[in-house]
Amino acid sequence: MVHANRTIGADLASSGADGPGTGLRGQLGRHALLPLRLFLGATFLYAGIDKLTDPAFLAAGGAGSLGDMLRQVHDAAALPQLVDLAQKSPVGFGYAIAAGELAVGLGTLVGLLGRLAAFGGALISLTLWLTVSWATTPYYYGNDLAYLIAWLPLVLAGTPRFSLDAALANRRKRHGAQLFG
Repeated sequence: MVHANRTIGADLASSGADGPGTGLRGQLGRHALLPLRLFLGATFLYAGIDKLTDPAFLAAGGAGSLGDMLRQVHDAAALPQLVDLAQKSPVGFGYAIAAGELAVGLGTLVGLLGRLAAFGGALISLTLWLTVSWATTPYYYGNDLAYLIAWLPLVLAGTPRFSLDAALANRRKRHGAQLFG
């Protein structure tokens, strides 16, 4: 007897009459990226708020400032040119990073332009890895590389569940190509 015949009804993924992926495995698979999306979205939202509410971070110099951190990492960065660019206006760059993190966090959490938000998160993580945490040894002590890799599934898949992207896609499907009306 073939193994598949012995386990009919026990298949958790059930690709029977209800269609592929209707079983427990299918349900779990469809929601697999949700914990990652919630974690990354909340983390980036928190990071943006933290930067905006920390007066020391948004200063051009002094303890805990972005300007001071940029001076410290300049010589060890993989791309010191990026650090040079940020050093031209550390306060402006601090606001830009905070705004980017807020946009990425909100976009990821609510699922609006999910792939674009994830790409933005990956770009921020890549930039931080190549500048701030490049000299961290061993490399796995630095978290920016792990964040970069964590963003990639969301860049590839977007935010297909519990998102404004999904709601807009359903609306377009119901009302044709017309977005409003």
